[in-house]
Formats: sequence, structure tokens, C-alpha cells
Amino acid sequence: MKKVVLAYSGGLDTSVAIPWLGDQGYEVYAVAIDVGQGGDLPAAVARAKALGAVDARAIDARQEFARDFAFAALKMNALYQGRYPLVSALSRPLIARLLIDVVEQVGADAVAHGCTGKGNDQVRFEVSLAALAPDVEVLAPVRDWGMTRADTIAYAESRSLPITTTKSSPYSVDENLWGRSIECGVLEDPWAAPPDDIFASTAAAADAPGEPLDIQIGFERGIPVSVDHEMLDPVALVDALEKKVGAYGYGRVDIVEDRLVGIKSREIYEAPAALALIAAHADLEALTLERAVAREKRSLDARWADLVYEGLWFSPLKEAIDAFADTTQRHVTGDVRLRITAGGCLVTGRRSPESLYDLELATYDEGDSFDQSDAVGFVKLWGLPSKVHARRARS
Repeated sequence: MKKVVLAYSGGLDTSVAIPWLGDQGYEVYAVAIDVGQGGDLPAAVARAKALGAVDARAIDARQEFARDFAFAALKMNALYQGRYPLVSALSRPLIARLLIDVVEQVGADAVAHGCTGKGNDQVRFEVSLAALAPDVEVLAPVRDWGMTRADTIAYAESRSLPITTTKSSPYSVDENLWGRSIECGVLEDPWAAPPDDIFASTAAAADAPGEPLDIQIGFERGIPVSVDHEMLDPVALVDALEKKVGAYGYGRVDIVEDRLVGIKSREIYEAPAALALIAAHADLEALTLERAVAREKRSLDARWADLVYEGLWFSPLKEAIDAFADTTQRHVTGDVRLRITAGGCLVTGRRSPESLYDLELATYDEGDSFDQSDAVGFVKLWGLPSKVHARRARS
């Protein structure tokens, strides 16, 4: 029999993929990658074997995901369409690389994923796999099967497969250390308000503590290293912020998103730690980056987010922008203070040993070193093109 390595999440789509692949003549090696999605991963691995996998394993990739993927996105203040912090998009290239490692270990012929034909993740997986191992065959059982979500649930029920998704709970949830995405069910109506029961890492704003919470985040060369003066590793830092910020109801995103396949999709995200860190990091950059660099970086931030959303993590352009990012982060060191309120997050202070803020130049009080007489000639020269244009327009 041929061997296939399956990107296994324990959810509906990858669960039904195991017996389907078996029916196609494959030995299935189910690989669950822990990128901070929570849940009982050992139970999911055991369930894969019950579903027919000849081998099932879990790989703890949380620290690598936080350090090399989530924090890489943080360096670029990455928000797709200005709002989505690339939760799922960031995990796919890491999962693809780890799947190829297993392919080489077991001598597999193919890789399989559980993505549908409407989603973005099929692109992210397959483009990443093509960049890493262009000769490995890629299978997409759920997409190739052509079944609706209801059909898939019915298939699982007819075979008494051990799954948790039901017709009464039809949501599709993807989660990792950087946040959660929720779709399907009533959420497919963009007018419908999200039900309270879909949220897990953020409280309702109405249930937030009455007093605001001040949090101090320390950065070194663009990377967060401490929360309230406590040095933390990447995973612990994100976990700590998620609990602190999520308790106030901050971090929810409700967006109509432009998918890669050309359709619009209503998506709900929870990412309290990611959004708080991006707010803090962007503010620290405003203090430490030279004006022209900061202006150029803002445009590249958006381009980087688009590239990752579009599955082009392993692309020459992203690699080039990464080099630019690393250069800009040399001076992004310091502290940012956030004030967390019910559903809100506001920067209330920032400081850095690399700061470009000069109080003697900025102040309007005693000690002002700015020579205001220099402004007269500057304004005349700066406005000269407009003045010449205006004269021509009136002639």
C-alpha cells in the first residue's frame, strides 16, 4: 500500500479523511502539530488510530510557532485588510514543513490535508508543500470528495466515527497560540450577530472588570520579552497576555474577508494577545524608526500580510521583506504601557533607549531648542510648487 502523511487536526474534515484515504488504498500516518490550539491532543491522536490510521503522532511546535512565525508577523504589524492578524495563515507553512519531515522519515508517497475547495488553507498548504518538496503528491480528500459539511457529518454518523461536530453545533473552529477563527453555521449570514457561545478566549465586554488594567510590555529588537517586568518565553508571554487582555473582552474581530478564491466570507476571530502586541509594537516603532523608514515600512507591513495570507511564506519577495524587517527592528527596544478597558486597548505610554523623540526640540515650554526662524524659509520652499501651480491656474 502507498503511504500518505495527513495533516490531522482531530476535527471533522481530517477525521473523515482517514477512512476515506484508507478506502483509496493508502496507509495513513496522521500528524497532529501542536501550535497552541489547546484541547486534548493525546485523545485526538488516539482517535486517529481508532479511525484507521496506521500511525498517529503529535509534534509540539508551540515555541517555534511563537518565535519564528507569530513574532515574525508582529515585526511587520501584520493585519490582513487592516484587521485580521493572520491566525490560521501563520501556522500553515510551519505545519507544511513538519509534514515534509515526517514524509522523509516514513518514506511516504503523498501528503494530505483536510481543506475544502472554498477555503484559503488549501492554497497555503499546497503552495508551501510545492516550495518545500515539489515532487511530493498532495491529496485533498474533502475537496476532492465534493461533499457538503452536512454530508460529511452524515458520513461520520453513518459510520459511527468518533467526532464532536454535530448538526446542532456546526461551527468550524481553527485555533492556535495567536488566536481563534470561527466560521460556518449562523455566522454565514453577515447580518447575524455572533452568538455568545462561540467565544472562548475573550469575555463579553459587559462582563469585564470594572477597573482598567495597565500592562507594561518590554521589547528587545522588535520582539516582546516581558510583561509587567517579568521575563517570559514566547509561549508563556502570549498565554499571559491572552488571559489578561481577553478577560476584558478585547480582541474580537468580525470581518467580511476577501478570500483568495475570489469570494467574500464572514469571519469571526479572537486574538486578544496578538492585537494587543501589535498595538504596542507599532507604537514603539513610531518612537524609534526614522521617518522615511517608518513610512516605507507601513506599506511593506500590508504587503507582507497579503503575502502570508496568500500562502506565499516561502517566496523570494517575503524573504526580501523579512531582511528589511530585521534591519528596521535593530532599534525597536523599549517599553510600552497599555490600558485595557472593557472591549478596548489604548497605548498610554512608551519609552526607549533608542528613542528619536527629543524633548528639547518637541517642547513648547522653557528649554525649547527649536529655532522657529528656520521655519520661515522652509515653509516658503515647501510651498513653492503649490504657489507656482496656483499662479498658472489663474492665468
